[in-house]
Amino acid sequence: MARGASYKVPLRRRREGKTNYYRRYRMVKSGQKLRAVVRRTNNYVVVQIMEFAPKGDLTKVAVHSKFLSKFGWKGDYNNSSAAYLTGLIAGLKAVKMGITKVILDIGLHRPVKGCRIFAAVKGLRDAGVDVPVSDEVLPSDDRIRGEHIARYAEALVAKSEDKFRTLFSKYLERGLDPRDLPKHFDEVKANIIKAFSGG
Repeated sequence: MARGASYKVPLRRRREGKTNYYRRYRMVKSGQKLRAVVRRTNNYVVVQIMEFAPKGDLTKVAVHSKFLSKFGWKGDYNNSSAAYLTGLIAGLKAVKMGITKVILDIGLHRPVKGCRIFAAVKGLRDAGVDVPVSDEVLPSDDRIRGEHIARYAEALVAKSEDKFRTLFSKYLERGLDPRDLPKHFDEVKANIIKAFSGG
């Protein structure tokens, strides 16, 4: 460990790899109080709308991708499709509360073009929340709908059905053929929009 009179021990959350304080400071200085906090784990995606407050941030909206099962989702909870739908729900909830603009907070995640973080952002934007990011970093509609997964599943089943059943075991356990993922995505998206439109 570093030693010396001028050495400062980093703040605990920085040591734990949870908070980039320089980035957070810049967001506070921007004057925009609300931010979309998008986080992903090995299994899930979480989208929150947070408000800066001196004594601790206030959570305005929080949506976990596990919540998608309430709308009939049978796919993975951490892929691009799930990230988009989670962002869509968070955005629809935010709009109902009168929230129309936020800044993006990706924490320590790397901003990779087309990644799940930006899939969630696309969901927020499609719900009517203004999130200032370049359109170039957002994933394509084909990727959001899971068409790449469906194509891979189609090729795999022709090559080795055993491998297909092993790799997509979770999908099959939930009653979803991964080749039907784009159609399933459209159905779940329609269910979400209908639920929030009061239809």
